[in-house]
Amino acid sequence: MREVFQQELREVQERLVEISELVTVAITNATTAFNESNVTLAETVIAEDPKIDALAASLDELAISILALQQPVARDLRIVVTALRVSASLERMGDIAEHIAQLARYRYPDKVVKKSLRATFAEMGRLDVEIAKKLTVLLKTEDLAIAEEMRNDDDQIDELHVSVFDAVLGSHWKGEAVDTVDVTLASRYHERFADHAVSIAKKVQYLATGEWVGSSNA
Repeated sequence: MREVFQQELREVQERLVEISELVTVAITNATTAFNESNVTLAETVIAEDPKIDALAASLDELAISILALQQPVARDLRIVVTALRVSASLERMGDIAEHIAQLARYRYPDKVVKKSLRATFAEMGRLDVEIAKKLTVLLKTEDLAIAEEMRNDDDQIDELHVSVFDAVLGSHWKGEAVDTVDVTLASRYHERFADHAVSIAKKVQYLATGEWVGSSNA
């Protein structure tokens, strides 16, 4: 029975990594679709999101079954509880990637943002993809140095997010109301994606150390 239990715990970690890999693909395709007005990629992201949702739901069922049948304690309990919380954040990250793709689809063949902000969003998208890739490695390895790198990336995205709001509220902004709404939503989606990743990183730190690192805003 103990070997079965340990195999179930390994399966929990493997499923988290699998979902994280799909989220990385989703945000990569979504930000590319957004920045390049690629409706085919946007449709792909939208079509694939239910797979992420289903895998997250399946993982939750496994975790709840382990809690009910195995009654884990100490680190084993932390693994299962952390998995439940992480799967919820990963599912939300997939939804956010879908929202970014939907903006690209709605505005096709036009681009979502004005030319003056395209470099900013390209950089936000690049950082989101980097954070997603690092998150997958973190879930595989529990290398806490990666968590610190993710926080640094998130700080950069926060600064870019603020700069977008400064731009649309500034006197030089010439966008129509719909442009302002699109840019504001898009910036928020990019920022929240990174926030969820950092929230997961904090949970992994808790799993590795048994100590909670600050509060989570995601």
